[in-house]
Amino acid sequence: MQALNAFTEKQAETAKFLLAGQVAMMMGRKLEEGDWSKVYCIAKGIPDAGWSNLHIDVNFNGLGLEMKLLRVAGLNGRPLKSVCGTSLMHPAATRSIRIDDTKMKAGAVMADVFKQYGDLIDQRTARVKAAAPGREPDMRIGWLIWEDNLAEFLYFEEQMSKPNAKDFFAEWNETPARGVRKASKSLWIYDKKTKQKRYSVTTSAGIKIQPYFDVPVPTDRNLYYFRVQSEPVGEDRVQIWVSRATAGDIRSLVGSLEVGEISQAIIEAAAVAEPVSQPLTLVLERAEPIQMTRGAFDAFKAAWGGVSDEHRAQLFVQTLRIRG
Repeated sequence: MQALNAFTEKQAETAKFLLAGQVAMMMGRKLEEGDWSKVYCIAKGIPDAGWSNLHIDVNFNGLGLEMKLLRVAGLNGRPLKSVCGTSLMHPAATRSIRIDDTKMKAGAVMADVFKQYGDLIDQRTARVKAAAPGREPDMRIGWLIWEDNLAEFLYFEEQMSKPNAKDFFAEWNETPARGVRKASKSLWIYDKKTKQKRYSVTTSAGIKIQPYFDVPVPTDRNLYYFRVQSEPVGEDRVQIWVSRATAGDIRSLVGSLEVGEISQAIIEAAAVAEPVSQPLTLVLERAEPIQMTRGAFDAFKAAWGGVSDEHRAQLFVQTLRIRG
């Protein structure tokens, strides 16, 4: 699979500002599929029908796009781009399949699962075609990869295609019961040419297809990287991303968003910061970047230990107001 072009340069820039705004609004909660689909649709100027676990997520002018999100844990300080060039497993491509008999031969079950998956893709393709008569459906899967701190994101799209059973072989894998964990049985599916595992099909706790997908290398022009929290911009500068409302409050209270004035105000306020109330709720909007020196950022993060740049910035604003 090759990564496909998903954004123009301007759309990618807009997506970054909107994603930063979405993260600001979330105030540390877990990222959900609807968060990204909203950002994606606004950035591309297409209607947002809302994320669905049952229907394709984007169906507009012949584009059929299924969004898949994956959180990468355990990076231990490594950048998110360290997953580039590797294969990752998504916990569920679809649950819209069934396995009638787990005692059948692995190859026969694989062929039946692929047929069901292919039928599902055909149904979704037909809906996209019906919504845009005269256009050849452009069916895609969009992969958004993110990490716990919601600072870094990777996104790319690839063609949605039906797997051909002739290109794969399968084996049953049985895991015996251990302690409170019950025994389980999964179908492992491998590519005949590369011998790499490409799918795992669970049969317990809900039948689902778990695909393995390849993350493009960092230099792939169709791989989009977004840094939307505490972004280093030079040897001695850090850029935070906050809502327009919070940026306006800081500008009003400090007098400017210039690096020197912001940095000085943060260092002075951090020296006398006391516990302040909870931050405000927000609505989605483009985030604004604010730069400060590395020393000021360290003080900013230490004095107002919030869950995000926006959270800390709102606490900083409240400290300034308390000081008068």
